[in-house]
This record gives sequence, C-alpha cells and structure tokens, in this order.
Amino acid sequence: MVVKKTIKKRGLGRGLDALLADKPTAQILNQAISVLISKIKPNRYQPRTRFNEDELITLTESIRKVGVLMPVLLREQGDGYELIAGERRWRASQAAGLLDIPAVIREVDDLQALELAIIENEQRDDLTAIESARAYKRLIDEFSFSQQKVAERIGVSRVQVSNLIRLLQLPQPIQEMIEQRLLMMGHARALVGLDAVKAGILARKCVAESWSVRQMEKEVKRALNDATHISLNKVVDADVAALQDELMRTLGLPVSLNCKKGGSGELKISYSHAEELDGVLQRLRATL
Repeated sequence: MVVKKTIKKRGLGRGLDALLADKPTAQILNQAISVLISKIKPNRYQPRTRFNEDELITLTESIRKVGVLMPVLLREQGDGYELIAGERRWRASQAAGLLDIPAVIREVDDLQALELAIIENEQRDDLTAIESARAYKRLIDEFSFSQQKVAERIGVSRVQVSNLIRLLQLPQPIQEMIEQRLLMMGHARALVGLDAVKAGILARKCVAESWSVRQMEKEVKRALNDATHISLNKVVDADVAALQDELMRTLGLPVSLNCKKGGSGELKISYSHAEELDGVLQRLRATL
C-alpha cells in the first residue's frame, strides 16, 4: 500500500497554483502559446526519476486522440526553454509524434523550479519516499532551508520531512527497493539505524513474505535485542544476495532465492495481479 501524502494548497502566486491543477482555467488557456517540443529541455530539478511506462502509454494514446489539454509550464533558458511542470505530458507528446505543445511561460528562479516540481508530483502522489527525501534534502543543502521551512513551503508536516530524510541513511539496495515501491515508507523507517547487513536481510524477508509494518517493527526489535535471532545460515552468501537484489530490480517484483545443499534451490517470484505476471513473462520471452 502506497502512503498518501496530504498536501496543503499553497499560494504560489502569479497563477502558478492554477498551472498545477488537473484542469486548465480559461485564463491559463488564454495565456498558453504553442512551443516546439525540440526547444524544451527537462527540468534539472525534477525529483522524479521513474515514470510508469503503462501510464505513459495510456497518456500517449489520450494525447493522440484529444491532444494536450493542460499546458505545460516552462521558463526561458538560452535559446529554448526548461520544463518546470508537466514532464509526463511532454514525454507522452513526443511519443505521440507531436511537434509542438501548449505551454505557459513564466519567470521562475531555481528555488521555485524545485518547489514546483516537488509540489506537482506530490499532489499526484507520483514521488516515491526516496524521491521526496532527496528533493527535501536538496532544498536544505542548496537553498539553506531548515526542515521546518521545507515543511511550510511544500505543505507537509515537519515530522514527515524528518522521517523521509532519515530514509537516506539506509543502504543503497534498500533505497532502490523503496524506489521500486517494493518496500513502503513505514517498513523502511523501522530499518533506519540498523546494521546494514541485518537491514538488508529484513528488507528482503519483508518483501518476500509481505510483512505488515507492525511485523517489521517487531523483527527489527528482535534483531536489536538478539543478534542471533535471524538465522544467518538460511541467508545466502553475499554473491547470491546480490543476485537476488538484481532480480528484484530487473523484474520489479519481490523475489526470494533459497539455496540448498548440493547446488539445488528454489527461485520464488511473487506477483499480486495478472498484469505483473504478464510483464515478467514478456521480459523472460525477450531473452529467449
């Protein structure tokens, strides 16, 4: 289950609020101009690193039929433009074969470019916990924000900001599991501060066995109280663990690799609906 974020409506000024809405106002449509797609560069402050391919295909088909209904937001850069909001529409328009796209041009500084990119994605619940954490950390590192100021500007609680940023302390393999939405924020938060090896073991077990947040917290507590609680002889060696992580990243699904004596073993791939199984089969058939 993906944790929803409650985003407060913010007064961004100069009609920017309206440009992040789902439907355009008459005023926005009147301000829109047609811009060559080839003149547009992606937003360097875009916090989103993954775009759902199925959703992009659906949006592409919609744009082929009815066009781009909501203008993208741009700012001038050199002899072209930089995208501030609307990257999915921009990508789908290219896939649909469009040469131009409706756009509204605004004078936006670097801070606003980052803020708007964060807010646009979080309003649509598009960012993973790690993507949000990195974006918040960027506001702190590059613009000298405090956690409280981040919370106020983005419209979330300070506790939410703090909890997300703490996820960046987790080992990279666990962060990748969060980015792939294999591991949810509530589960991952319990692992912060735990030894990297133990955290990795618990993260993989959580995904493979579909633990609840409460069960994860219980297992973390046991691991902290008793270093021998987790049976390490059941955990594959580092090479096999790396292979398991690679398979999960490649397939985008929970994978459990159980190695037995004599070189035999079992590979378990878990899926929650038929579409996920179809995706795995397509990837496997492509290698044959």
